[in-house]
Amino acid sequence: MHQDSFAGYRCGSEEYTMTVNRLGRLIVFLYPLLALLLSVGEGLAQSGSLDHSPSEVVKRYLSLDYKGARLDALSVETVASYRGWHEEPTWGQVVVTKGFVVAEHYRQWEVIDRLEVVIPVTFQVIGSVYLETAGFVQGAVTEEVRFRVKAVNNRWRIVEPMLPPHVGQKRMVNVVREAWIKETDQAKRARLASLQEELRKVK
Repeated sequence: MHQDSFAGYRCGSEEYTMTVNRLGRLIVFLYPLLALLLSVGEGLAQSGSLDHSPSEVVKRYLSLDYKGARLDALSVETVASYRGWHEEPTWGQVVVTKGFVVAEHYRQWEVIDRLEVVIPVTFQVIGSVYLETAGFVQGAVTEEVRFRVKAVNNRWRIVEPMLPPHVGQKRMVNVVREAWIKETDQAKRARLASLQEELRKVK
């Protein structure tokens, strides 16, 4: 309802009309404050605040990894904010997956204490890409990994294990395609083209 008609709305008495008007102004005043609080809450969740579930940190980390963030130098710092170590080795292997499931309920975790838990994650692996040779080894398997999450400087952080990138199948196809476009050596282009086709076909 338009503000003018809302202000003039009457139902039984002048006192009721004034009450409705005050309520309307209060809602208008509080709405931006509520929006601000919600946005701050989202920011805390993204930074691993202890007020939120440690499983959220695992999910965010793995979602970024699934999208290939650990293969991209521009986004690697974003991923690093969810883990407890500063540097990783140069990975020669990328695990290709169809998806993953994070155990969200605390009854599914191993609770060490109130500031440390171990959260199981299940990956649907379809194989591995070896970067040096541009080779793909197919192998459909359900992989279970236990992520240790600990409070570090008042933030939830993954402290182990340190795994090679676990990237989604579609994203990996695109990564290989981008490498093929940039490659100038014909022999390497042929290997990348073959790898791209293999990744597309695997079920």
